[in-house]
Amino acid sequence: MSNRPQNRLLWTTIVALPILFASIAALQKTIDAHTLSTANEQDELLLRSPALVKRLSLGYDALLGDIYWTRAVQYYGARVGLPGAKFDLLWPLLDLSTTLDPKLLPAYRFGAIFLSEPGTVGAGRTDLAVELVKRGIAANPDEWRLSTDLGFLYYWRLKDYPDAAAAYLAGSKNPQAPPWLKLMAARVAQMGGSIETSRMIWSELYQSTKDPNIRKKAYQNLRGLKALDDETHLDTIAEDFRNRVGRYPASTKELRDAALLPGIPVDPDGFAYLIGPDGKSHLDPRSTVVIPSNPTDHPK
Repeated sequence: MSNRPQNRLLWTTIVALPILFASIAALQKTIDAHTLSTANEQDELLLRSPALVKRLSLGYDALLGDIYWTRAVQYYGARVGLPGAKFDLLWPLLDLSTTLDPKLLPAYRFGAIFLSEPGTVGAGRTDLAVELVKRGIAANPDEWRLSTDLGFLYYWRLKDYPDAAAAYLAGSKNPQAPPWLKLMAARVAQMGGSIETSRMIWSELYQSTKDPNIRKKAYQNLRGLKALDDETHLDTIAEDFRNRVGRYPASTKELRDAALLPGIPVDPDGFAYLIGPDGKSHLDPRSTVVIPSNPTDHPK
């Protein structure tokens, strides 16, 4: 009689494991498909049932969480940048990964980036990215970096500066958080979407991550913000020139010759800025610098 519970557990394991690993195989087959279509109805039902997968895991939650996170990375990497790319399975995969292993920090941090990126480089679902990071904070209250991720989403993606400031402030209350986090909260609350605040946030992201793709993205945005700052300054000087001379300058050389500039400013690629007939400065067509879209409350 005493062996019956053990036998029942053994038979449950024998039955459940094939189902579980068959579902993983079906998922991989979906990810490896040549088309970008979503899974069939049966796969969708499984993918959107994290509680079911957790019950079937039989204690291997963390292992399966890693497997599904790997699948999420594969799924995203196979589609990013492709024309017409869709990321319909990205959220279900991240939902599964973090349900199975709530301590899986990369799934929250990088998953939020994958979800929030617009166009063909992400799912364009900042709402789900916010939900994912909030889940991570609840499951990992000692991880102050998750609060910076939440602040970033509110600031950069949603332009919601009060909530961004609140997220940075909440993170700053963590005993392990660095002092600059409180400064970040104060700056966002006071200055909103200023270029300097944007630069500070991208600099923090560049310095705090080891992921080469995210570092590259941060570096590109820092270059773009530098160019935007330069152009804003040049536009002001060009307006001053018009007030003096009665017309806009034809080039930055003319501004230099008028003693309004100490030299000819160049962008991060080394190309001189150009000035249009309307007095607005812009990048040389040969430059690879990309100015971020609407990085502040006061776009150029």
